[in-house]
Amino acid sequence: MGGTRRLRAFKRWMKANGVDCSEALNLVDDHSDGVSVRAFVDLKEGDVVANISKTACLTIKTSGAREMIESADLDGSLGLSVALMYERSLGEESPWSGYLQILPFQEDLPLVWSIDDFDSLLSGTELHKVVKEDHGLIHEDWEESIMPLTSSLPPNVDPDSFGTKAYLAAKSLIASRSFQIDDYHGSGMVPLADLFNHKTGAEDVHFTAESSHSESDTEADESDDADAANEDAGKDEPSSKSCSSPEQSFEDVPGEITDDQGKEEEEENSSVLQDDQSGLKMIMVKNVPAGAEVFNTYGLMGNAALLHRYGFTELDNPYDIVNIDLELVTEWSSSSFTNRHTRARLAFWRKLGYTGCESQNSEYFEVSSTGEAQTELLILLYLLLLPEDTFNKLDLAASTTEACHEITVGKHKFMLGQSEGGDADVLLTDGVGEALLAIVDKRESLYGSLTSLEDDIVRLEACLLPRDRRLYHSLVLRVSERRILEKLRSYIRKSVDKFPGGKRRKKMMIS
Repeated sequence: MGGTRRLRAFKRWMKANGVDCSEALNLVDDHSDGVSVRAFVDLKEGDVVANISKTACLTIKTSGAREMIESADLDGSLGLSVALMYERSLGEESPWSGYLQILPFQEDLPLVWSIDDFDSLLSGTELHKVVKEDHGLIHEDWEESIMPLTSSLPPNVDPDSFGTKAYLAAKSLIASRSFQIDDYHGSGMVPLADLFNHKTGAEDVHFTAESSHSESDTEADESDDADAANEDAGKDEPSSKSCSSPEQSFEDVPGEITDDQGKEEEEENSSVLQDDQSGLKMIMVKNVPAGAEVFNTYGLMGNAALLHRYGFTELDNPYDIVNIDLELVTEWSSSSFTNRHTRARLAFWRKLGYTGCESQNSEYFEVSSTGEAQTELLILLYLLLLPEDTFNKLDLAASTTEACHEITVGKHKFMLGQSEGGDADVLLTDGVGEALLAIVDKRESLYGSLTSLEDDIVRLEACLLPRDRRLYHSLVLRVSERRILEKLRSYIRKSVDKFPGGKRRKKMMIS
């Protein structure tokens, strides 16, 4: 369907289904980038540019597949995936056909890339391991929850509409476009609201649910993927970080219904109806001049999270991070000391109350976009490098009191057991610096030896969009991560060089 034609069809659908789009908004259909939203006229802070009926949203509760979904005890993004696949399978017979035809079949997230593509393009990045795990988990979900449904589909529904390809496509759309609506509906597809593109830290318009029960100003499913994309990049979103199961307000209750139960149900139904009528709004939170694009924001996320969840990246993203797995640290330690030494120091570090960040089955440390390593990592390296007699004294002191332990290095003091008490300049001795540089080199090696940072920058500058879309966004991620590692190297060298001779093997006192 041509761009202008499908927009006309969508506008007719909105008008017929309780979606009021301000005439001040200009929906622009670009074949390469999809639909975006621009200002026809100057927009002012506080302007309401859209009113969206909750009944127009595609949710588990509004879908024709509701009974099938609830009978299978599915909810959250899994249940919403079934609702979306079901409505797509109906084609023009679906009440949402005018909306669904404007959506792409799938969003080009790493989730839907071939194994060859994500292996070659994402190797070494924060996303590589996460996307592999995603694939495994999603195929498990399909086999356990979706495939059994195909035996009981209505005659007018093609079972292929519920195949793995269709499920991946639905998951990609839900990950990138769904919003948390309210407690009753849970998360859902919100027509018009999902057409506003993202810009980090530059929100022009805000999505909100005016309801007596809840307010929503972000996308759903965030806890499932977003933190994962930022942290192990896994982690993880316009968005609340919850995708809790919607209440089963209309679920049949077995047995006889008492007067009190009937009254309760009547009140609840009335409340839900009132909420549905209150609707959702898109409200301007800043002035936007005529002709400019109107942006929503999906939160303050680094490129790993953006690519994982939305399929794009941003140059010079200030929220980028790089993770250093605890496993890399223990590998370095075991190559420098005995395994017993490593285990004892790691156990003591944990005994003092320290941990790294955790996601799924991994533990790691973050390096910020400015190249600063997480304090917990510096403390662990410091403990790994302590002389045996000093470590034994510290271990004994920790065994006799639960209080934090003040460590004096030269003229500097910090408190073990408190992250805030660790002074990076004190912790970053020449030994810790050398160890950290070695670990950074191990982290860098994950990108492979065929290309350097400079090579990646040259390749990035040569990319042509939209032809090289996947390569471009993968390289933006690689370059941003490798630049952070280079900043960390520079930070280590400068910190060590601040001291005469670069040596700080100072006597440590325990008090």
